Amino acid sequence: MKKLFKNKCLQSIILLASACAQAQTYPAKPIRFVVGFPPGGTNDLVARAIGQKLTEQMGQQFIIENRGGANTAIASEMFAKTAAPDGYTIMLNAPGHATNPAMMKLNFDSMRDFAFITIAAESVNLLVTHPSFPPRTVKEMIAFSKARPGQINYGSSGVGTTVHLSGALFEYMTGVKWVHIPYKGAGPALIEMLGGQFSLYFGNMPSVIGYARQGKLRGIAVTGSKRSSAAMDIPTVAESGIPGYEVTTWYGTSAPAKTPREIVDRLNSEILRALKSSDMQARFKDYGADAIGNTPEQATTYVQSEINKWGKVIKAAGLASQ
Repeated sequence: MKKLFKNKCLQSIILLASACAQAQTYPAKPIRFVVGFPPGGTNDLVARAIGQKLTEQMGQQFIIENRGGANTAIASEMFAKTAAPDGYTIMLNAPGHATNPAMMKLNFDSMRDFAFITIAAESVNLLVTHPSFPPRTVKEMIAFSKARPGQINYGSSGVGTTVHLSGALFEYMTGVKWVHIPYKGAGPALIEMLGGQFSLYFGNMPSVIGYARQGKLRGIAVTGSKRSSAAMDIPTVAESGIPGYEVTTWYGTSAPAKTPREIVDRLNSEILRALKSSDMQARFKDYGADAIGNTPEQATTYVQSEINKWGKVIKAAGLASQ
């Protein structure tokens, strides 16, 4: 019995020493940074900004790997099933991570299969229209839409994204009837939007604010509870006539489940360091996003709360999977 006890203690010491050694030498090679959307959208912009800064800080290349489709579910399934828990594959999580469980059958668990590192940033969405679309305010849009039920198209970066759900919530709260056209990411959607293929888009602020400033799209209202520092002249949807309307977008990071806590903590400290840098603060402000940065425990609690919140909204709006 004593020999067995000694052997178990020895095994524990060896494992602990191995984990400590791994944390001290980490990273020893490039790190994959998985993004569940194609290049060109907000998630891609945020991941590249963080990845560039981490490359500078940690001395190893963070390689962006875009795997679009199914509102991040394709990338998340690949990540959950194939990524080794060694710190050399991380993922940028988006609100789709919290909305997908209510909207589709998943072959992975959105909580159990991920070790959340931190919520890096958050932003609001901006309701933009093509310049050819007549309404210039939310009230005008509601009246115009109610006179044309089922005749107005709005695009999104995918089913279940906050871009989609912003429109669904607008319909639910106002009684208007639009036609939803989903794309495989913000990049493809914006190309079609700029070409006038649809009229409305609740884009993540970082991906559309530049076009609004240039006059290529018309900014109508922001989806947050207060005006965005990136567009103080644009009112919120709530103050424009729909009290209680609010949608925010967040950008989190995670490692595969069972990644050693020493590695998760190292990534957390490096990402928080990056977020506090003056150049990252300026870049995010220009995007219309706010750097957050919190602990792995706080990030985990936040993601679970988002799953709970959006599950109720999706069910109320009749979008839940059967």
